[in-house]
Amino acid sequence: MKRLLEPEQLQEGVAKMAASINEMYGHQPLTIVGIMTGSVMLIADLVRLLEMPLRVGIVLASSYRNSTVAGKLEISTDWLLGVRGHHLLLVDDIFDTGHTLVEVTRQIRELEPASLRSAVLLRKRARCAVEEQPDFVAFDIPDEFVVGYGLDYRDEYRNLPYLGALEPEDLARHEERES
Repeated sequence: MKRLLEPEQLQEGVAKMAASINEMYGHQPLTIVGIMTGSVMLIADLVRLLEMPLRVGIVLASSYRNSTVAGKLEISTDWLLGVRGHHLLLVDDIFDTGHTLVEVTRQIRELEPASLRSAVLLRKRARCAVEEQPDFVAFDIPDEFVVGYGLDYRDEYRNLPYLGALEPEDLARHEERES
């Protein structure tokens, strides 16, 4: 596995993003909506750096089912029914093609929040397939399959404190183990 971002770099990027969010919202109450499961590390680090009154919740959105290829997107937003008139910030781990963020945003807009913005740890510009872009981005990364700091491959690697890119031999080892 190739290392792309070390723990210190990740923390620095999250801190810069938090400073931008603090500047944008000031002391207005904000509802953080984490897109699970990959954003868990980012949310934990980010909310400790935000200065406004916060509510935190999650939505489940998943399109990768034991694969590196996206499938049909499934979203669960039940807890969000009480967000009308609130400022919302969607937080996700990675902006890859952009389809997940666009679809979650579409569904949440129907709930009539006062404002809706998005923040992502990582963005892959080369894979973007939508016009909409996140409002806050910590890092632009190359088009590689990344793991660590909350991101996984087949439910492994989320606990790595750094961001790594799986190499073809890493993927082949997984295939061999599952055969």
